[in-house]
Amino acid sequence: MADQNAGRPPQHQDEQPGHEGPMQPQPETQPRGARGAGKLEGKVALITGGDSGIGRAVAVAFAREGADIAIVYLDEHEDAEFTRRQVEGYGTRCICISGDVGSEDFCRDAVNRAVRELGRLDVLVNNAAEQHPQDDLQKISEEQLARTFRTNIFGQFFMTKAALPHLRAGSSIVNTTSITAYQGNPRLLDYSSTKGAIVSFTRALSNLLVSKGVRVNAVAPGPIWTPLIPATFPAEAVEKFGQDTPMGRAGQPNELAPAYVFLASEVDSSYISGQVIHVNGGQVVES
Repeated sequence: MADQNAGRPPQHQDEQPGHEGPMQPQPETQPRGARGAGKLEGKVALITGGDSGIGRAVAVAFAREGADIAIVYLDEHEDAEFTRRQVEGYGTRCICISGDVGSEDFCRDAVNRAVRELGRLDVLVNNAAEQHPQDDLQKISEEQLARTFRTNIFGQFFMTKAALPHLRAGSSIVNTTSITAYQGNPRLLDYSSTKGAIVSFTRALSNLLVSKGVRVNAVAPGPIWTPLIPATFPAEAVEKFGQDTPMGRAGQPNELAPAYVFLASEVDSSYISGQVIHVNGGQVVES
């Protein structure tokens, strides 16, 4: 395991959502600690943004607990293939589905393919997102605003709508929100707004589905070292990313993944719905 307090060289990528291969150091996505306990044995999970970063760590952690995985991603084929190999290394199945979660038709097709090839669907992780910093509200174009909302929150609506007919009592939905939903970020106004919408979506959806036995929760990451970071910020900001947290560093994807395992598992979280787990390096927020 790398030194968590070590710095990182300045770096930048020109396209979102970014690629894991060029990152230095590489994000840590392999599960930590002891072996899995079969908490998701026999389950099938669909994870958006599953090719790298948080999504990859969640996919591999779920596989270690026995789940078959469908990862949905935009166009980062090499990252997705690497994740597939890691998942299959735990003896479970993995399929990779490329497309845009901002399209309702694609979300419907992705869910149908996952069910057709893997036999069922038990866990949905809505994780895909994009962000585009601007230091002035006037610089946020209508196109940027629409695109950020379409990916970050419309995509969660579309994917959930497609998944619901296949979910049953005991199934789980886990949405990725953000610390920005609670603290705001003056350079990420549209992104922060979508993440706030995800908190409300999670709570309302939980109330809608609780009588059906489907639990809905969310995870709110703080600064996590993923490809989205060098693909978002200038090199000098990337070098210092996460140093303003109480722990003085950015988190790793595999420090976040156990929260998703916990919320996906009937074994661990059968009496939890409508909640948000904060994994943010010690930043205290009002929820």
